[in-house]
Amino acid sequence: RARGRIAAMKYERRRALELLRSGCGKPQARFHEGQEEAIRHIVEGGGRALVVQRTGWGKSFVYFIAAKLLREGGEGPALLVSPLLALMRNQIAAAERMGARALTLHSQNKDEWADIAAQTLSGKADILIVSPERFANEEFKENILNPIAGRVSLLVIDEAHCISDWGHDFRPHYRMLARIIEGLPRNLRLLATTATANNRVINDLRDTLGGIEVLRGDIARKSLTLQTIQMPGQARRLAWLAQQLGVLKGSGIVYALTVRDAELVAAWLRHCGFAAQAYTSEAEEREELEQALLNNDIKALAATTALGMGFDKPDLAFVIHYQSPGSVIAYYQQIGRAGRELANAHCVLLRGAEDDDINNYFINNAFPSREDAESVVGELRKSEDGLTIYELEARMNISRSRLDKILFLLSIESPAPMVKNGARWQLTASPLSESFWRRVEGVTALRREEQKQMRDYAALREGYMRFLVGALDGDTNTVAEPPAQPLPQTANAAMIEKAIAFLKQDTNAVIHPRKRWPAAMMASPTIPKHQQAQPGRVLCDWGDGGWFPLVQQGKYKDGAYGRELVGACLRLIEKWQPQPRPSWMTCAPSSQHSNALADFARQLAAELGVEFRVVLEKTKQTPPQKAMQNSAKQARNAVDSIGVCGAVPDGAVFLVDDIVDSRWTLTVASHLLLTHGAGAVFPLALANAEGRR
Repeated sequence: RARGRIAAMKYERRRALELLRSGCGKPQARFHEGQEEAIRHIVEGGGRALVVQRTGWGKSFVYFIAAKLLREGGEGPALLVSPLLALMRNQIAAAERMGARALTLHSQNKDEWADIAAQTLSGKADILIVSPERFANEEFKENILNPIAGRVSLLVIDEAHCISDWGHDFRPHYRMLARIIEGLPRNLRLLATTATANNRVINDLRDTLGGIEVLRGDIARKSLTLQTIQMPGQARRLAWLAQQLGVLKGSGIVYALTVRDAELVAAWLRHCGFAAQAYTSEAEEREELEQALLNNDIKALAATTALGMGFDKPDLAFVIHYQSPGSVIAYYQQIGRAGRELANAHCVLLRGAEDDDINNYFINNAFPSREDAESVVGELRKSEDGLTIYELEARMNISRSRLDKILFLLSIESPAPMVKNGARWQLTASPLSESFWRRVEGVTALRREEQKQMRDYAALREGYMRFLVGALDGDTNTVAEPPAQPLPQTANAAMIEKAIAFLKQDTNAVIHPRKRWPAAMMASPTIPKHQQAQPGRVLCDWGDGGWFPLVQQGKYKDGAYGRELVGACLRLIEKWQPQPRPSWMTCAPSSQHSNALADFARQLAAELGVEFRVVLEKTKQTPPQKAMQNSAKQARNAVDSIGVCGAVPDGAVFLVDDIVDSRWTLTVASHLLLTHGAGAVFPLALANAEGRR
């Protein structure tokens, strides 16, 4: 616990200006309006403060300069809490140019924790930067936080809107941080910063942080030329992107809502000759990708929200949204990457047909339903010793991600209705408070309102910045005219045809074989290599603008798959060239569309010149795989409903399915074929819907 001593310190303007100039590397730099006021407030001990300023204003300079001045005045280190450790490299470099030693502590450098703690305790560190997730780690609290707490001169909470339930990017771990703040001495220096806090969030932060002085600036971005374009179809959006990136100067970001779409956009741009890469939570070498964009070595990063708060490129020339985000506040934060030191940067929103479906998924999965939470509590109540996550998964038809979220959110409530003891989850004596559900209902309703507000923004034809500033409760009188003319709103026919052909190209996307049964299902969960399928191939993704419309029409309207899909699969197989070459073909059993799938596989086999055999059947009626929410239920559903109904040839075989939902149907079918004498099994599917419907 911090001792709460604030020594009277005089603010030295000349020294602060020296630190600013050395930090940004500009000998003639001047403070932005409000920066010096915020630094002075902190150094002179003016009380807790919330700084709300536009993206690119320089909030990091406020806390790094203040921390350095405090250290030079004999005070202890600053503790900076930020969710952006991976994106703070340039800010940390700026701090080090000032002579401030900043250390970061995160899950990837756990071997260095002891050394970092020793350096901080010995006075060698000026700033210790941690993520909010560390406050859930007992080792961190016991060995690092508690020993240094009495020396901390300044607590900084970056991206403070994450504390608020009403913030667009609420992070559950921040709730634990809020409880720690409640126990801090009232006179400990505390600075919270954000660019995206409207009045509702600010009021919530006042309640959470106590008496804070709000230092709020002009949030209008005068260097941005904003526009929206309605383009429901993927091909038109891709065509427009390729045309405009050929005209736009500089480099920028193209935001997409999903990893799959970010990778699609990057692949398309490369196909058109642009240097482009996908930046997602799954991307390796993200630091190298950031640096490539900073150096203008690439034209664009096609990114998810993994590239968001904290990325600072002063000359970023454009931010284009391939799809619409869920709120205007999130949108403002993302376009805030652009035009920080440019007279003009273009920010364009391309609204797609799939936007609402994707954002509805995010809203529906943000919190557990009351029914799901009560089901988890009910299962735990049946077991005195508690249950592991695998045991819960096997007993309940709830997805693993939702189950993890339920357990985590309920475990950080105060008091918590459940705790984790080793690997097992157990109930406590405390029931789940009704206030939790009131909060969930309130936030969910707000997200729906924000979604509508985003639709209203997308329908605008002018007044974009005024709309955004108004949504953030800023001063709309400061909004200026856009600095440039908007970009063209159409794509030419030839480029659209090129995009359609790209979407229909043989993707050669791999169906990776499953290698383990669910842990709670088998005594020995590993699937022996000789009972596993080979890597398979899938023609298209669920919802894409290439072959998927024909797959969808064949499955749900026509009851038959057309010749075009046969031809597309023939080209895919020719590109694939599986070895050993299959000598026969079969298909997965289907109670609803058995004739359509079997007829399609029969046509494909005839074109390939191989034998078609029906050797798998439905042994009983079970729910469709898409109704099963986790691997344990999906695997059991497949095992209980698929059997062998005829002699199985001994050669390698193509195993055809239409829609891949979980890969468990293909896994179980392949296992049966292999254990009944088949050679290598090569799955082939028309569409991949895993996690997408």
